[in-house]
Amino acid sequence: MITSDTVFDALAREYDSWFDEEGRLIFKIEVRAFRDTLPLLPKPWLEVGVGSGRFARSLGIDTGIDPSGNLLKIARRRGINVFHASGEESSFEKNTFGTVFLIVTLCFVESPADVLRESYRILRGDGKLVAGLVLRESPWGQYYQGKKRQGHRFYRYANFYSFDEIKGLLENAGFVVEDIISTLFQKPGEVKRMEKPLRNLYADAGFVIIVAGKGNDRRR
Repeated sequence: MITSDTVFDALAREYDSWFDEEGRLIFKIEVRAFRDTLPLLPKPWLEVGVGSGRFARSLGIDTGIDPSGNLLKIARRRGINVFHASGEESSFEKNTFGTVFLIVTLCFVESPADVLRESYRILRGDGKLVAGLVLRESPWGQYYQGKKRQGHRFYRYANFYSFDEIKGLLENAGFVVEDIISTLFQKPGEVKRMEKPLRNLYADAGFVIIVAGKGNDRRR
């Protein structure tokens, strides 16, 4: 069966080259938004769905996991300590990390709920989850859903979620949303300049960062 993992393996170099070509400025805008969150995030850090390590290297994330072996080879060359695993797996001991990053990961995983539950388990009590998302209702979400319908080699496997759906998934996993940062207000095909991120949720933002902490979940 062909899955997103096998596609990313087969097209690893093509995926990674996007960051140097059409996605160069988009990537810089997103990294700038993440940097506003970094000073208050407890360490150690883990990126789930680390891919080729672009975000990890730019943000100073030392450790990552991903199910694509070929992408991990590229991430390893960028100096990231990587492990071949999916976000649903129990790959680490309980209470191991201070922060778990999910950067454009939830839309490609088989079970976002399981990934979030596992993230909760491996985070310390004071830990944070930081999710970078393209929301379904945003202009960029609509754009990528169009690509999905056209059978795009990557986006055909993506599932985009609304903010309310993501918030519900987070709460069901035991998280409490603490902060939201919005960026990428320029529309698809019109990204020409750097942007300053804004706090809070904006409907016309193409990229949203949600910071969540562990709540008092009595089920655990």
